[in-house]
Amino acid sequence: MRRIPPLAAIRVFEAAARHENFTKAADELGMTQAAVSYQVKLLEERLGAALFHRVGRQVQLSETGRRIAPMVSGAFDTLDDAFGIARTDSEAVLTISCSNTFASNWLALRLGGFQMQRPGLAVRLHTADHIVDFAREEVDVAIRNSPDPWPGLVSHFLMRVPILPLASPAFLAKHPPVATPADVMALPRLSPDDVWWDQWLDAVGGGARRQRTATGLRLDSQILEGNAAIAGQGVAVINPAMWLPELRSGRLVAPIDAVAYGRRHFWLVYPEYRRHAPKVRAFRDWLLGEMEKDAATDEYGCFTGPVETAASPRS
Repeated sequence: MRRIPPLAAIRVFEAAARHENFTKAADELGMTQAAVSYQVKLLEERLGAALFHRVGRQVQLSETGRRIAPMVSGAFDTLDDAFGIARTDSEAVLTISCSNTFASNWLALRLGGFQMQRPGLAVRLHTADHIVDFAREEVDVAIRNSPDPWPGLVSHFLMRVPILPLASPAFLAKHPPVATPADVMALPRLSPDDVWWDQWLDAVGGGARRQRTATGLRLDSQILEGNAAIAGQGVAVINPAMWLPELRSGRLVAPIDAVAYGRRHFWLVYPEYRRHAPKVRAFRDWLLGEMEKDAATDEYGCFTGPVETAASPRS
């Protein structure tokens, strides 16, 4: 067990010993001379030994003080080196947390452009659908899905979430022509109990009735649903903004042109204390720039929501 005196007093002693002057130590530490003298006195009482001799208004290190001062200064140098390494390591790696679908189908397709802008920065993509805890996990920024700016975090609006049934042309060719929401609901649907089917139908239904079914392929992610739709396994209700290459190549098509919007939006979030970190600023500026590029060719109304950044936490 270490028997170390209070660190605040040790820090004061180190500065006073280096200068052999309480006034200069006080200036360096942003304290009063009286506070420096008090901390030194507490340390001397704790040790049971004098560390300074008072000669008039001057102070000189005692023999004990002179013996330990280099070791104490060396210890602070070691601490400074250790935290310098930590600061360097922190600035060398950017860790991004986001959902599997956003990571795989949107971010990963563009992240190489950011890496080219910042070749000295290693980027680590942490993909998970659970919400990371910034206080406990080594994550710099996150992309989260929420109706509003995230409480307690700096939040920048990225895009709202369009919802649209999509299928392969080959799948649709095997079924009767589709013209209405009711026709879509009558098709073999992937994950038919997904809440997005209800949200889509509420927005565009036009009187169509929900069709509950105990059958159908149930999948637990948009990635699986989209790929199953491409393979002709059924019609999936997914976010078309995450499947632009497949839509533009014709591997996925919309049975009808009837887009709805989810109740949640995508936000870039990070703690207030990371706001001015160079790597966070660089990623934020790059990501918002990518969103501006997509907004110029927005096919699904993704960017007609709250485009202002919400930079202050809720009270």
